[in-house]
Amino acid sequence: MTSLVLTLIGPDRPGLVELLAATLTRHHSNWLESRMAHLAGQFAGILLVEVPDADAKDLMTSLHELEAQGLRVVAERSSTGDIEDPERALVLELVGTDRPGIIREVSQALAARGVNVDRLDTGCSTAPMSGETLFRASAHLRAPANLEIAELRSDLEKISTDLMVDIDLADAP
Repeated sequence: MTSLVLTLIGPDRPGLVELLAATLTRHHSNWLESRMAHLAGQFAGILLVEVPDADAKDLMTSLHELEAQGLRVVAERSSTGDIEDPERALVLELVGTDRPGIIREVSQALAARGVNVDRLDTGCSTAPMSGETLFRASAHLRAPANLEIAELRSDLEKISTDLMVDIDLADAP
């Protein structure tokens, strides 16, 4: 079996997921995992599929042809095996008044400590009392075995104070 990671984007409209699913089914592919969303009028997503080795080339051709129907798909071969479980899985939650640079500051601190971001979900909403725009982020992280969590917490507390946001770091359930 060949594992493929697909990224896709196109103007949002009903039937895009069905179009993709039908294409995958025609090529005997298995839909394993995905994240998809409507963002600013666009349909965007990432998807992990497995396809029999003999069908992989034809599938990639068919995925490329979906662009004529408004869905651009990029397919990359990937390996799903040999992934070690993290020594420590963490969850980071952040909320604060929106401003440019929040994700840059937090991601710099994580990268400096060798922490990998497995999943990041963000969004903005209106604060109930003040009407200000609130930025929210939720991240699933993988920490290296030798990470000093206290040092990472200290780094994040400094960022929290500088940016005036609340950051919570906890072990993943």
